[in-house]
Amino acid sequence: MSMSTFDAENAQNSEDIEKQFAVVAVEQAETYWKLLTHVPGSKLRLTKIDDEIYELFMERFPEFRDVEKLKKFDEEELKNKVAKERWRQFAQYFEKKVEDYNFGTLLRTDSNAEYGQFTTIFVVRIQFYAFEIARNRHGLNDWAVGK
Repeated sequence: MSMSTFDAENAQNSEDIEKQFAVVAVEQAETYWKLLTHVPGSKLRLTKIDDEIYELFMERFPEFRDVEKLKKFDEEELKNKVAKERWRQFAQYFEKKVEDYNFGTLLRTDSNAEYGQFTTIFVVRIQFYAFEIARNRHGLNDWAVGK
């Protein structure tokens, strides 16, 4: 099958590929959590362009300037039809700036909780960066040190 006729919307998912992506996502989450338990998030830089990611996140998603909303949000706020389009446009901006910007990763929906079954969702990497950079700037992850 040539790539020009590949229809990603209707393609069948390979269970093995999905499992491999899940393993990588969990490994990344474990690594990030280990980092947060040893270094205050407010002292971390996650990318070379943290400032740019943060500024565009706050510009394009002003609702997350509200620290309470940044602390804890509902998955539907990121995954409804309107939000998906906003996030797609945000992600495209970083296509050539952030390696693997659209790879799947795990994000905590509550910055006061560890990764868990009811506090974790699957997102693209640039969404993870946007939220975690913002949370770190506001000191929302500092509580995890020593956990």
